[in-house]
Amino acid sequence: MRIERCHEGGREIRVESVTIARHDDVDADRFIAAIATRMNDRVTDVSAAICVYLEERITELRGDLRTTDLLTASVESNVATILRALRYDLPAADVRAPLAAVGFARRLARQGVPASALIRAYRLGQRRMTELVFAELQTLGIPPAERISVIEHITATLFDFSDRITEQVVAIYDEERERWLESQNSVRAVRVREVLDGRKSIDVDAVTEAIRYPLRWQHLALVLWYPDAETDSDPIPRLQRVVRELGDAVAAASSPLVVAADQVSVWAWLPYRTAPGALVTEVRTFVTAHRDHPNVAIGTVAAGIDGFRVSHHSAQRACSVALARGLSSSTVVAADDPGLMIAALLGGTLTETRDWVSEVLGNLAGDDEHDERLRDTLRIFLGTGSSYKAAATELNLHSNSVKYRVGRAVARRGRPIGADRLDVELALLVCHWYGPAVLRPDPNQ
Repeated sequence: MRIERCHEGGREIRVESVTIARHDDVDADRFIAAIATRMNDRVTDVSAAICVYLEERITELRGDLRTTDLLTASVESNVATILRALRYDLPAADVRAPLAAVGFARRLARQGVPASALIRAYRLGQRRMTELVFAELQTLGIPPAERISVIEHITATLFDFSDRITEQVVAIYDEERERWLESQNSVRAVRVREVLDGRKSIDVDAVTEAIRYPLRWQHLALVLWYPDAETDSDPIPRLQRVVRELGDAVAAASSPLVVAADQVSVWAWLPYRTAPGALVTEVRTFVTAHRDHPNVAIGTVAAGIDGFRVSHHSAQRACSVALARGLSSSTVVAADDPGLMIAALLGGTLTETRDWVSEVLGNLAGDDEHDERLRDTLRIFLGTGSSYKAAATELNLHSNSVKYRVGRAVARRGRPIGADRLDVELALLVCHWYGPAVLRPDPNQ
């Protein structure tokens, strides 16, 4: 009985009312409890029917025996949870995902089964469970007046519990997947560094399996990073995505290997069964056209476990040149670029290299546009066998202009080029690749 107060004509009136439970609601609860009890008595058969239904429609769930056993346990525990909720009219807000369901979600995460397969399993599982419950409902003589209430309550309960459990297991899946990948990547990175170190004997086949990369094939190594001005809080996933897309674009024969070198750069390898053709050109074309263009240093193509190391070391040398030059915008350099590897070897200690360049080139080692233009002209002139005509063709200049610039370059150097021609060519090559890092600072800046 409930007492309510209201006012009428300035007087307070007490109104007594009595709330009576609806008869059809009581009967609906009774029928729902009966359905849940009868299905719980054969919960194993109900669960088996749902498992078959899921495995027929979701290929990712057809795993090994352990995965199948976990699927069965997960389905049965979820079915038992929902039947208990129907039987005792339990609220979905209080439900916790059963331990078996949690274990199955973690198993899928560790096996790399996509989360979409797990979510779809719960959607289809809910559908099949609904069909089985309604089939049981048909065996009971439920009066039409109560049938609608029964159906509404069952449908709402199945949805609420499925939604609640799905939310929990997907969160557990994501957490486990992140933890697993971090663990696997750490192990993978350690094994890769052991291979690169080369100081201990390596079982190639065992390491190939451990890092999931074919070490006996041909390799093209890469180093990728973003310019400092463009780095975000976590550039590694961006770089990994670029490598995956690159592997598809240049028809790598298997998945690329990607290892975080530090917090802002990655090492990568593209595998091929046979030596590819113009691969470096294809990589350069793809990267420069990519919407998320990083800096890339490309190694040389080499075979086997030794080639794995050689290609990486050449990519690192190319990277060291690009970093020393201090490029502010995205660039692509390759170990095969003419003269780059020689420049990398000569530039091991930049302070000593800078002193040597200044000694060889004299005032021509100035860090300004005028000296840069003269150096480039002299470098190409010497590289074409001291041919004014050939140099003019390459520079798209008149031969007289080349002759004038060469004369000015020699004058800036302060002495003629004679027996030290090789030193001059190497110094010019180092200037071309390292730029300001090995030049005299411009006094006007």
